[in-house]
Amino acid sequence: MVSTRDRAARRRVDARSSVERIIVAGRTVLGEGEASLERIAAEAGVGIATLYRHFPNREAVVRAVLEDILETDLLPLVERAADADHTRRALQDIATRLLDLITEERGLVTFAGNFADVAVDVLQRFSASLRPLLARAQEAGEIRSDLTAEDIPHFLVMAVAGLALPGTTPSLRARYIALLFDSLNPADATALPPLSAEEGDLRTAIGNVTRT
Repeated sequence: MVSTRDRAARRRVDARSSVERIIVAGRTVLGEGEASLERIAAEAGVGIATLYRHFPNREAVVRAVLEDILETDLLPLVERAADADHTRRALQDIATRLLDLITEERGLVTFAGNFADVAVDVLQRFSASLRPLLARAQEAGEIRSDLTAEDIPHFLVMAVAGLALPGTTPSLRARYIALLFDSLNPADATALPPLSAEEGDLRTAIGNVTRT
């Protein structure tokens, strides 16, 4: 006979399994660009009621996907950067990778109406892992001393708002990420990466969003 405790444990396992499938499905569907909660539920192999039980709205799905991106794709990069020779360069690489990941999930920015708010909230929890790297960069004189780890999520979301738009190319992101990071220490500015003439500019990317 199955005990109440066994049934409760089974429900917890099933719930975790459903949540994990929904997050994976969210990344898949958002990566295709045209997302809906119904499509995510279908991709996860769960009913829409099950999805709503764990994720009551679009913002909750975006939050879970962002947390998954940070946990699985970005934190290992942060851990490897702990021994980097040039810490500002390492922070810049982390920011570039974050933009690449968000751009790959093409529907992520537009799926939630308040993406910036959700992203800042998620990234604030991520900022603690960046604090030692930031401190090293400041001690080395690579980043202004008055910047705090809590500033970084806002800085990154500002970059996402302008550089994770559909149609923004990798070289365009690299160019303006370099410019943004130079603003953190103008006295030690680096040369901007080259931009290919045929790749357009931010106005093209913004125009693509406006037309959709």
